[in-house]
Amino acid sequence: MDLKSAIDITRLPSHVAIIMDGNGRWAKQKGFERNVGHQNGVVALSEIVEVASELGIKYLTLYAFSTENWNRPKEEVDALMSLLVETIHKETDRLIENDLRLMAIGDLKSLPDKCHQQLQDTINKTSLNKKTTLVLALSYSSKWEILNAVKAISKDINDGKLDIDNISYEIFSSYLTTASIPDPELLIRTSGEMRISNFLLLQIAYSELYFTDVLWPDFRKEQFYKAIIDFQKRERRFGKTSEQLSNNND
Repeated sequence: MDLKSAIDITRLPSHVAIIMDGNGRWAKQKGFERNVGHQNGVVALSEIVEVASELGIKYLTLYAFSTENWNRPKEEVDALMSLLVETIHKETDRLIENDLRLMAIGDLKSLPDKCHQQLQDTINKTSLNKKTTLVLALSYSSKWEILNAVKAISKDINDGKLDIDNISYEIFSSYLTTASIPDPELLIRTSGEMRISNFLLLQIAYSELYFTDVLWPDFRKEQFYKAIIDFQKRERRFGKTSEQLSNNND
């Protein structure tokens, strides 16, 4: 039986988030420059977006560039930004044809003008698409997001728009960049690293975590299927006991 046929399409996670890690190591292992790893990472990205959409996953969030990544060598950052612009421009028509919507979270104003403009243009062109929403986390960090939310809430309190006693987690969440997106049910990280790296720290409170040694350029549909199958084998209790879940299902 092939892996895809082992997936229960009635129990798919509605939102999968992925930390795409390992481009540089993949290139180094093969004797290439790091940028070759990023280029092959784009190929993997394209395939995973297609596979997620085919399965019927509603939201796919990809950690493409963190705020800490700005500290990498300038030539690598410049190449990454150029690759991003080129990829978004090239994929726009395909997103439209396949009813995929593009969104982005992060400090988007810190992106180079050309990159920001191309990104916003594609977001606008795909805004009415409904099949799958692809969310790119660009110049993103969870600490940055939480701090900005606290600042915005503080301002609204000072301006009399918000009563501090009425602040709930739901209200706090509405100040996050992911306000219109459901929390991920499954978080995948490639390359063997077992850390979250400042990604969606609040949103993944009850996400299932899946770590794989496969480097991102080699992460293709079969690896994605394995992650989904692993997710479907888990019991998601949300603080309850197995017995409580069993009783609720009776």
